Amino acid sequence: MADREREPTETDAIEIGAVIIGDELLSGKRRDRHQQHLTEALAEKGLELAWLRIVGDNARLLTRTLGETLASGAEVFSFGGIGATPDDRTRACLAEALGRPLLPHPEFMAILEERFGAEAWPHRVRMAELPEGAGLIPNPVNGIPGFSCERHHCVPGFPAMAEPMARWVLDQRFPGRDASAGSVEETLRLENVTESRLVPVLEAMEAEFPDLRISCLPRMDRQAPQVELGLRGPRARVTEGQAALRQHLIAGGFTGR
Repeated sequence: MADREREPTETDAIEIGAVIIGDELLSGKRRDRHQQHLTEALAEKGLELAWLRIVGDNARLLTRTLGETLASGAEVFSFGGIGATPDDRTRACLAEALGRPLLPHPEFMAILEERFGAEAWPHRVRMAELPEGAGLIPNPVNGIPGFSCERHHCVPGFPAMAEPMARWVLDQRFPGRDASAGSVEETLRLENVTESRLVPVLEAMEAEFPDLRISCLPRMDRQAPQVELGLRGPRARVTEGQAALRQHLIAGGFTGR
C-alpha cells in the first residue's frame, strides 16, 4: 500500500465503489462475478458497495471514469486491465487521470525477473510500470501483484485472484473491523395496499429519520397487491425507526406484519 494514503478512521463515512473493466462484459461474452465476491467481502467488514461502474477497454472513457472516481474520495476496487497486452490500459489510464508518470516499480520488477528470468523482457515487465506512488497488492495465486494508488485498488480480472487480493486490501485498510460494525435491516410487509397510498408515511419517515435508508418494494400477487417496507442503518436507530413506522401506519389505517 502506498505510504501517502491516510488510513480511514472509525468516524469516517466510508464510501466503497467498484470499477469493472472489459469489453467482454459489455458484449455479453462473459458475466461479471466480481460484484458478488466484493459485496460478500465487504459485508464481513460491516461495509457496503455504494456504486458500481462497468467500463469497456476504451482508453479515453476509462481515463474519464477514473478521473471521476478519484474525485469521489471513495475507496475504489478496480477489476481487470492490468496485464501485459495492449488492451490492458488500467495502469496508464489511472496515471493519466492522476497527472502522474508511469514508473517501473522496483519490487514488482524483481518479482517478474525472479519468476520469468529473461522471458520477463520485453513484454511482461510492462506490468511493473505503475503510477508514481503506487504500492503493491500481493497475489496468492500466481504471485503477480496488483497495486493501490490514491485509494484505488487495482486487481486482475480473474475472480480467483481478485477475490483474495480484495480481501487483503480490506484487511489492510480496515483492520479489526467486522460485520458487527455494519448496518442492519428490518422489513415490514403490507397487504392490500399500493405504493402511492404510502407516500405520506414514507415522507414523514424520511423527515424524521434522515439517517436511515428507507425502501418501498412492491410485490406482484395475483390475489392482492403487497408492499415491503425496509429500514436500514445502525441497529439502535432502526429499532427506533421501526417503532415510529408502525405508529405512522396505524395512524394511516394500515396494518402490516
